[in-house]
Amino acid sequence: MIDLARTITEILKNVLPEGTVALHEPKFSGNEWTYVKECLDTGWVSSVGKFVDRFEAQLAEYTGAKHAIATVNGTAALHVCLRLAGVERDDEVLIPTLTFVATANAVSYCGAVPHFVDSSEITLGVDPDKLKAYLEDTVEIRDGTCFNRATGRRIRALVVMHTFGHPADLDPLLEICRRFGITLVEDAAESLGSFYKGRHTGTLGKLSALSFNGNKIVTTGGGGAILTNDAELARLAKHLTTTAKIPHRWSFTHDKIGYNYRLPNINAALGCAQLEALPGFVERKRGLAEKYKAAFAGLGGIRFFAEPSFARSNYWLNALILEPGNERFRDGLLDATNEAGIMTRPAWTLMHRLEMYEACPKMSDLGIAESIERRLINIPSSASLVDSFSPFTGHTG
Repeated sequence: MIDLARTITEILKNVLPEGTVALHEPKFSGNEWTYVKECLDTGWVSSVGKFVDRFEAQLAEYTGAKHAIATVNGTAALHVCLRLAGVERDDEVLIPTLTFVATANAVSYCGAVPHFVDSSEITLGVDPDKLKAYLEDTVEIRDGTCFNRATGRRIRALVVMHTFGHPADLDPLLEICRRFGITLVEDAAESLGSFYKGRHTGTLGKLSALSFNGNKIVTTGGGGAILTNDAELARLAKHLTTTAKIPHRWSFTHDKIGYNYRLPNINAALGCAQLEALPGFVERKRGLAEKYKAAFAGLGGIRFFAEPSFARSNYWLNALILEPGNERFRDGLLDATNEAGIMTRPAWTLMHRLEMYEACPKMSDLGIAESIERRLINIPSSASLVDSFSPFTGHTG
């Protein structure tokens, strides 16, 4: 264990700059100061202003989605996605157990029940083959609606999370959803700048959620967004996230229970500048991933996780995966790298292990996710960790 930990630490030191290296830091080198200062100079710092509209338009243009609706954070965006997907109290929503807790929490905000499924070692996202076999054994279709035979509850949606920015295999998952009458929602919080077979993640499901937290590939400080190609859902998303207020010059009339999920203009200003730099960020991060891939090639017992063959990933968080049987080395590696000033971390605790979710329905076999949890280590991934990168080759490579 000591030799493997020392070897990996030395490899990381050779790839990374000297000194303490964070896991993921934002990079500000464009118009951030100018746009934010304009908000301060004009007083347009809150929930109304030109930068909100501009940010939404930039997001739609970059991703290819027909509509983008900015929100206060990614969890709020996913909550509204689920509401608009028809998720109601006591429904079940299929989600990967290997995900950040916000995915499960958004389901709970709807009064619904997370139903945990396994992941693929190829994508780190939901395993289509395993999900299909599981549903064939677990559900029944009544009048076109999917029900869990064991609980009697309706299964309304599947949330597909693109883990660490790597696209899940969406085509077979979409086919599963069509067959079983389930709505596909994408948790694309980590995958801005990632493409599945030439299409940006977040544009294949009925709705999707993005995040712009401080550790994401672009940041608004906090912030999120909803993507959809459905004009009516976009209108409802904007309405619900702005307190469901009916537009009027002076009257305060609200026609639904809405949410104050608005993104402030000053945050959107930061986001506009960040989106201008996004293509460069993606290429720098892909360049860093190539350096890692080369550095760890041929090293026994551990491998660098590379994008699936059908995807072009933003490599939001790079990952090393210990080979099966080497799980016992994980904590020693985490200790050694962090003691050397290189921030690393393990995967999230699986959702079905958390106290508040341990009684939720789940696949009887979550073995791949459980194995990944024991073997995965995230390593530094900031766009600023490389000074140069290959020429930009387009979004859809």
